[in-house]
Amino acid sequence: QVQLVESGGGLVQPGGSLRLSCAASGSIFSIYAMAWYRQAPGKQREVVAAITRGGSTNYADSVKGRFTISRGNAKNTAYLQMNSLKPEDTAVYYCNFSGLVRGLRGVSDFGSWGQGTQVTVSS
Repeated sequence: QVQLVESGGGLVQPGGSLRLSCAASGSIFSIYAMAWYRQAPGKQREVVAAITRGGSTNYADSVKGRFTISRGNAKNTAYLQMNSLKPEDTAVYYCNFSGLVRGLRGVSDFGSWGQGTQVTVSS
C-alpha cells in the first residue's frame, strides 16, 4: 500500500558527506514518524535517526553531531544528511515510515521499509 524508495548511497572517503533520500508513495493519510536504520555485515539493524510529525528528532549516540534527519516540503519525503563519515558508518541504510493509510475500509495503520541503499566509507 505504501512504498518507500531510497536514493543517495554510494562510496565516499572518510570525512566525506552523503545525503540519503526516501520518498513515499501510496494513499497516505498521515505519517507519524520517519526513521533511518542501518545494518552492517554481521550486525543487527540499528536505528540511526528519527523524526516525528511535529519535528522532534532523535539520534543514535554514534552519529550525533554528524548526521541530520529532516522532512521534505512535500511531507512524504525524508532525508539523512551524513557528514564527517567514518568507515564504521559503512552499512546498508533503510528508511522506515509509520502512519495512517487510506483503504477501501477507511483509514488504517501502516509501517513500511525502503529497499535499502549501500553506504561505503573507505579510502
